Amino acid sequence: MSTHLTEPIPVATEPAASRRPSRAWAWSGVLAGVLGTATIQASMAASIDWEATAGDADKMLADAATKQGTYLVFHVLAALTLLVLPVFGAGLKRRLDQQGPAGALHGQVALGGLLLTAAALLLGSGLDTQFALGLADPGMYVPESAAFYTDWVATIPWLWVGVGLSALALSAASLRHGAAPRWLGVVSLVLGALTVLAGVSPFQYMAGFIGPIWVLVAALGFALGDRR
Repeated sequence: MSTHLTEPIPVATEPAASRRPSRAWAWSGVLAGVLGTATIQASMAASIDWEATAGDADKMLADAATKQGTYLVFHVLAALTLLVLPVFGAGLKRRLDQQGPAGALHGQVALGGLLLTAAALLLGSGLDTQFALGLADPGMYVPESAAFYTDWVATIPWLWVGVGLSALALSAASLRHGAAPRWLGVVSLVLGALTVLAGVSPFQYMAGFIGPIWVLVAALGFALGDRR
């Protein structure tokens, strides 16, 4: 009696080194840039008329009550932005870790800056449940509390200085170590420096105008123009 042993049939597989990682993380950054810009615009649209209401909390509350829908739109946009920013940050960290020098901190710093920005958006939209949902009945609120809420929405979600740190980390990885396209390093240096300068100044909310633009440009650069 003989036993026949069959050899396993080899299955052709693509070498791991030749596989290109998914660009989903970069497209998450594109989405984050678009949503972040829309969040800033919604915050601006929700701003009260400062000249007409200056120093009068009752008028501020009455003005805010006319913008309930805008506050709700702002909340959704801010929440969606803070959810996709960490995905972009994680992908950016992996990208810089793979192409940069061993043991470099560029990727970790880039991720950290994006996480800081996501946290600012989480806090910036954190009072929406307490106020935005109830603005249909302004009598429920102490006017001074509602006036503070309008200041909160007009300031905290604009604190994108962390993104400036991410941009500078990407710039250093690109220009010093060739870990990303050089043009992206130059753009990140300019936009990152502007974002950080705005963030450390008393007008730190101005970083909200620049930060989302860098996220959008950088993400598009990796999604469309990066061949590594």
